[in-house]
Amino acid sequence: MADRQLQEPARLVLTALADEPRHGYAILQEVLAITEGRTRMLTGTLYTALDRLLHQGLIRIDHEEVVAGRLRRSFALTEQGRHTLTEETQRLRAGVAEAERRLALGAPRPTLRTNWGTA
Repeated sequence: MADRQLQEPARLVLTALADEPRHGYAILQEVLAITEGRTRMLTGTLYTALDRLLHQGLIRIDHEEVVAGRLRRSFALTEQGRHTLTEETQRLRAGVAEAERRLALGAPRPTLRTNWGTA
């Protein structure tokens, strides 16, 4: 996974699970909090990402319980998931640093005022 960047839904799910296990609805709420309300993940997107992350071994089912007659699964990061999220964070940080460096190089320079060409 180190040579491939995470898609945004996967990165957001891993981030939501980084501090504690959560069930689906709690992950959706955490994504809203993480993105300060900018990203409202759809349920289908969430469960597609969860299935993919489970298959890749980046998350695991922490526990299951029946709530109001429905099965509720809580998910947690695996050590591999924690490692992948750490690598992704470093990759993003390096990209931001490079953007900041280039922005600083291309920053508008103060213009010199001269009296050339004036009478």
